[in-house]
Amino acid sequence: MRDIFEDIFKHQPLDPTESARRSLRPSLRARFYKEAHVGEGSDGFLVLLDGRQVRTPARRLLSAPVRGLAEAMAAEWTAQSGVVDPATMPLTRLANSIIDGVADEPRPVAAEIEQYLGTDLLFYRAPEPEGLVARQCALWDPLLAWAHEAFGARFVLAAGVIHVQQPAAAIAALAASIPRGANGVNDIWRLGALSVVTTLTGSALLAVALAAGRLAADEAWAAANVDEDWNISQWGSDEPALERRAYRLAELQAAAAVLSLLRDANARPAGAQASH
Repeated sequence: MRDIFEDIFKHQPLDPTESARRSLRPSLRARFYKEAHVGEGSDGFLVLLDGRQVRTPARRLLSAPVRGLAEAMAAEWTAQSGVVDPATMPLTRLANSIIDGVADEPRPVAAEIEQYLGTDLLFYRAPEPEGLVARQCALWDPLLAWAHEAFGARFVLAAGVIHVQQPAAAIAALAASIPRGANGVNDIWRLGALSVVTTLTGSALLAVALAAGRLAADEAWAAANVDEDWNISQWGSDEPALERRAYRLAELQAAAAVLSLLRDANARPAGAQASH
């Protein structure tokens, strides 16, 4: 089972945008287990296949810091029918990238998210057409107002794609909310999910808002795809583009699930466990 698992996932790139762009379709293996479920161990909540521990491509245990995340991954394995297709398992792929990548080098991941605050999607507005301008304002302006109210950060907007220098104080205020991996495994998972959202959307501000519960996943998706949705409404879309779009949406929903479940776990009183 170990070798099969590694073979299935080892060629999956950690970057979700790269995954979508390449639309990887590895040789799929037949389902080799009867049951996926969750167990507890020193590494957290484990995903088990027929009672056996599963390891990531880097030979680490596939586990999660909260039961809800492990159960969601186990559900992905349960949903496989006939063959095991990584393309339909976004949360398991995200877990692999966090456990095998982010956990070892959290600081560069956090630094990359922070860099997006200097060129965030939400700062650059279309000069026309009027309908697109209005849509950007409707979805993006409330988030900029929230950033000012919640963090004291006031950013500069630009028309078009000409770079504008953002105030250092504004960047620092938002950057302080980015986890650095110093506060345990929950921090690492939160950082990994934030990285995925930032990369997919081109906006660290959207990622921070999603992590804080200011946005739901569908709201973050709509805000990130204003331009694309506008173009589709005007010109339509083709099947490959829609397939890539669905892949990206699944990646964002998986990251949003991580952020939501971790936020819920932190909100529970110390020692409390979710009922099952």
